Parts: sequence; C-alpha cells; structure tokens
Amino acid sequence: MALLASEPLCTCHLVEMTGARQSNVSNHLRVLRETGLVEAQAAGRFTYYRVRPAALRDLIAELSALAEQAEAVAGVVEAPATAERAAVSTGLLRPCE
Repeated sequence: MALLASEPLCTCHLVEMTGARQSNVSNHLRVLRETGLVEAQAAGRFTYYRVRPAALRDLIAELSALAEQAEAVAGVVEAPATAERAAVSTGLLRPCE
C-alpha cells in the first residue's frame, strides 16, 4: 500500500520493487480493488493501480472505533483464567456450550 500511496504503479512495477511473484501481487491487488482501497486505470496493455485516500480514511475511522470498543472490554478479555468463571457467571463473558 505504501508504494501505491506514492504513485500509480502497474503489477510489473510492484513485482520488481517487492520481489514478490506476479501471481501474488495480482491476487493482492484484486482483493484491494474489490474492497475499494485501490482503483485501477487501464493504460494500453497495462493496468495502473492507485490508493483511494477516502477509502483509507474510512477504514482508519472504522479501525479506530474497533480499537475503542476493544479497549472498553480489555480488562475482561485479559482477565486471568481463575477469574474467567466469575466473569462468565456475572455475564461479562458469553458462555461456551
């Protein structure tokens, strides 16, 4: 992602810059494109990819909200095993069946 944030690049550039196999780079670009984090632009027989800044900002906001949620329950999640039964019995943890 850092490479694509600097400039639009095609798969061949990313393969050369990272040393990864072309199939791996293509698969990762496909996932990033499907999630909307990067966009593709055809240029002749090559396709150039670039980061979508707005999509990254949205992702950062979602991840930040998840981090805040995780911090709110961190004490329960990190409770020692001896306190686990008490946490389950008081409803702090969902019981396993």
